[in-house]
Amino acid sequence: MSETESETGGTEEQASADSAPVPADASATPAPTEPAGSAPASSSATLPSADDVKAWEGYQLDEISGQGVAKVEGLFVDKESGDPVWVLAKLGRFGKTVPVSLRECAAAAGRVWVPHDREVIRNAPAVDPTMPLNREQEMQVLDYYGIPATVGRGAEIADRPEGATTAKPPA
Repeated sequence: MSETESETGGTEEQASADSAPVPADASATPAPTEPAGSAPASSSATLPSADDVKAWEGYQLDEISGQGVAKVEGLFVDKESGDPVWVLAKLGRFGKTVPVSLRECAAAAGRVWVPHDREVIRNAPAVDPTMPLNREQEMQVLDYYGIPATVGRGAEIADRPEGATTAKPPA
């Protein structure tokens, strides 16, 4: 072995370059970011528009394993902003209509997928698709799906007055 080679097979110059301290601002580890497809609770930038969601009417709603469980019947929009917040799913021809958080939906090719199994969707609280929801009704639905009141839709409506209409059918 020559005097300029280290025992690891590299030169002394390479060894010292490899062990040189890295400045904190030049770290190779990227800064943490939001998970792919997620958005901060106050942002609707990545959510589809009301017109996009209206176009989903008639789409098959598939549960987490890909089995069809309902048909998309409509949506509810936020009373204050007009942004879509709930997808309404009709369970069977004469079944009830249940809301599913738009933040939990993915749509393509005539289908909407949700991260819940059939029983969770079928047992969700029913809503009247022609009537608005008040704060307490929305909090009940959020609680049913296990969505904390401190994030997403729960955080958006938490400071609204008790009994206030928070979501409604689009105009």
